[in-house]
Amino acid sequence: MPTSTTPAIERIARVLAGRQLSLNGGGQDPHAAGAVDAAWPDHVDDAYAILHTLREPDADMARAGDVAVWRSMIGAVLERRAG
Repeated sequence: MPTSTTPAIERIARVLAGRQLSLNGGGQDPHAAGAVDAAWPDHVDDAYAILHTLREPDADMARAGDVAVWRSMIGAVLERRAG
C-alpha cells in the first residue's frame, strides 16, 4: 500500500490553510504555496479535531472496511498528540 511521508495531521492542516488562503480554495492568493507553508502550523488543532471526530467510522465506512483497523490507524495519529 502506498504511504505518505508527510504526517496526516500536517496534510490536513495544509488543506485547511490552503482553503483559507488559496484562490483555488476560496482565499485570495493565486500563488499561496509559501503562505500555506507558513500558516499550516496554525491549523494543527483543527486537524486534530477533525481526526478526533473521524475516529468512529460511519455506517458506510464500516461496511467498506475493517472498523478495528480504522480505529487503530486514527488512534495512532491521536496518540502522537497525547504523547
